[in-house]
Amino acid sequence: MSDTTAPEAPVTGAHLVGSINFEDAETTMRTAAAELGDRLKRIPDGEVGERFHWIAFQPGRIARSAGIGRVGDTPIPLRMLDIRPVRLEEGVRAEDLELEPLGYAEAALESWETFARLQGEGIIPAETRFQVSLPTPLGVVGSFVRAEDRAAFEPVYETALAAELSQILAAIPHDRLAIQWDAALEFAILESAAYAARGGQRPEWFEDVWGGTSERLARQIDRVPEDVEVGVHLCYGDVAEKHFVEPADTGNLVRFANLVVAAAHRPLTWLHLPVPIERDDAEYFAALEGLEIPAETELYLGLVHREDGAEGAARRIEAARAHVTRPFGVATECGFGRAPEGTTVPLFEAHRAVAAAW
Repeated sequence: MSDTTAPEAPVTGAHLVGSINFEDAETTMRTAAAELGDRLKRIPDGEVGERFHWIAFQPGRIARSAGIGRVGDTPIPLRMLDIRPVRLEEGVRAEDLELEPLGYAEAALESWETFARLQGEGIIPAETRFQVSLPTPLGVVGSFVRAEDRAAFEPVYETALAAELSQILAAIPHDRLAIQWDAALEFAILESAAYAARGGQRPEWFEDVWGGTSERLARQIDRVPEDVEVGVHLCYGDVAEKHFVEPADTGNLVRFANLVVAAAHRPLTWLHLPVPIERDDAEYFAALEGLEIPAETELYLGLVHREDGAEGAARRIEAARAHVTRPFGVATECGFGRAPEGTTVPLFEAHRAVAAAW
């Protein structure tokens, strides 16, 4: 696909949110480098294997720990996974739990070996960083822990995930690493009135939803040392490529991002915001005029969709530019690990067509 269709600056660079529908990390990395190497600052491993459906593998991992049981007697299958929620066993105190490994460090270190080898062979550009995507503790606890156990279990899970991050930081050179925090359930909480109206249960276990969600994410950002890049992916869900709530506009995204950046003590390297496929109207983007992030923080708009490719992305870019005067790059609105087979390379081509090289 020719680059001659690319709009003028400020559209520079592309970002891969996380999951990609290849079977293994090496295929993901090789293809990303070949198709988008000069437009990417970071390459993830595609969240392959048990991570194919984001955090759906976490209940099975958590349930390996003594003192943890499952809700219900009948497995809820999702390919190789059982996605039944977890609960504290009768008489077990959360503070006494010692969780088994969550799987994130194990996967990252295995994929890092592949990344480092491909970079050493010159397949991945030398300046490209290895991206590791992690969920917020709130996302896992609010999605897969029994409601009455969430408040007590949250600090236990947060400590366990922090230990996984520490393993990653200890094993991978900091100047070659980037950490992304994925925030999705946060928007189910912030949009809880609409979410509840569609039959969803309100998942929060704290009173101040804006302060509670933003301060929790800022705490995770601050766990990443300043010599490691750190980014945030804000998300409205991607079950069967559908949102749990359709955002009316970017207002809540901007409000949340501003709160997070203000609460964090270290700078944010990049921020990713979703753009629904049907939103090529300037009204959706208007609130971005109030986005208060430093000039050095990269902004990516998730406006590339497989259904309408570069043409649709170009329309949404033009709508965004009515309100976004700073440079920005492009991405999909969420990972596309659950997208139909054969759609990845066309998606990469669409990214390339609408974004200039760094």
